[in-house]
Amino acid sequence: MPRDHHRPVHFTDQEFAAIQGGDDPALVNRVAHETANALLHRVRQDPDPAVVERLVTYTDVHGIDAIAELWARVGAHTLPGALWRIYLVRVVIRQNPEEVSYFFERGTERIGTIDEAVAGAEQPTGPAEILALADNILHGLYTGDLAVALDRGAAFCRLTAAGATSVADDADLTAGERASELTRRALRLTELAADLTEAAALWRRDSLD
Repeated sequence: MPRDHHRPVHFTDQEFAAIQGGDDPALVNRVAHETANALLHRVRQDPDPAVVERLVTYTDVHGIDAIAELWARVGAHTLPGALWRIYLVRVVIRQNPEEVSYFFERGTERIGTIDEAVAGAEQPTGPAEILALADNILHGLYTGDLAVALDRGAAFCRLTAAGATSVADDADLTAGERASELTRRALRLTELAADLTEAAALWRRDSLD
């Protein structure tokens, strides 16, 4: 897997215009892969805390669309696709930490797996702890074992999906619309977990590109 990029990756105005307009899928794919590899390689080689913190909080300042423009339109089982999904996990958490932490706790009660330990959230997991988990997972992309960070994201998604499903079951008879919305959300989280798990396995096989 080509992870080493020693010189900056440059793109012309026309290339960036193609990304924004989505006119050239091959170019979008190339830019996504080259930027993801270049960024990850440089930061992991010299993980300056200030730089890492800016990357972790990037979407707080610039919004998720700034990341989506580069990485959201490639395959799930690629490096840019995996990075996009971890940023998406953090955004999901930050949008409603109170609700997400409740689903997470409900999920840990419902399923007896090692996911709670893998996710690594402090217990009991309230809004502050779930926000800290989001940042810790993203930090792991740049300063730790990337496969572990992806596995932690996947474990979080599985537990939260289980919690959302449990709440949906409770609401099914009295609040059908709410139950349907939570079921859809649980499905999306389950799919996200599967994508991150596969990406982690590919990284360990040196095949995530």
